[in-house]
Amino acid sequence: MNDQQQETRVGASPAGPPQYRRVTGAATAAKTLILLTTVGAVLDAVSDWRTYFAVHDYLAGAATDGDLDAADSFSRAVALPALVAYLAATVVFLVWLWRARINSESSGGPGSHRHKRGMVVYGWMTPVANLWIPYRVVSDIWRASAPRRNTPRGLVTTWWVLFTADTALSPALVRLYESKPTEPTLRTTADLSTVSAVLEVIAGLLIIVIIARVTRWQTATPPAAE
Repeated sequence: MNDQQQETRVGASPAGPPQYRRVTGAATAAKTLILLTTVGAVLDAVSDWRTYFAVHDYLAGAATDGDLDAADSFSRAVALPALVAYLAATVVFLVWLWRARINSESSGGPGSHRHKRGMVVYGWMTPVANLWIPYRVVSDIWRASAPRRNTPRGLVTTWWVLFTADTALSPALVRLYESKPTEPTLRTTADLSTVSAVLEVIAGLLIIVIIARVTRWQTATPPAAE
C-alpha cells in the first residue's frame, strides 16, 4: 500500500504517514488554562451579581457612588484576565488536539476518523457544522486512542452537550451586556451568567478528564518519537 492509499484510509494529511507527537506538555498547559477559564467564568458571575446588588442597593438608598465604582472596578479587573485565559486555552487545546489526532491515526487503524485532519481546527469555525464536527473529531480521537475500541464515549458526549449549551447562551449574554443597564436587565444578566458559569465549570472539568485520559493512553506505549 503506498503512502497516498494509507492516508486515505486513516484520514491523515498529504504530508505523509502519521508520526508520534509529544502530547504531555500541551496536555498540562491545556488543562491548566482550561481550569483558569472555569475560574474566570465563576468570577464573571460573581461580578455580575456584585453589580446587580450595588445598583439594587443604590436605588434603594442603601449604597453610595463609591459602591457602584467598586463594583465597576471589580468587573473590569475580572473581564480582561478571563478573556486572555479563554483565548490562550483555546489555542493550546487545539495544539493538543492536533497532536492527539496525529497519534490516534497510528493507534486507531484504518477508518478510525470520519474527518480529515484540517477539521481539527476548521471544524470549530464552520457555521452550523461546528455543532457536530468538533464532537466527532474528539470522539474519534477518544475511540482510536483507547486501549479497547468499545470504550464508552458517554464522557465525551456529556462534555459536548454542556459545552454547546453554554455556547448557545453566549449571544443572549452579549446582548444583555450591551443593553441599557437597568435593574431588571442586570438581574437577568446575573442569573444567566450563573447558569453559564455552572455549565462552563462542569464542561471544563470533563474536558480536562478527557485530555488526561487520552494523553495517558497515548503515552502508555507510544511509537518512537520524532
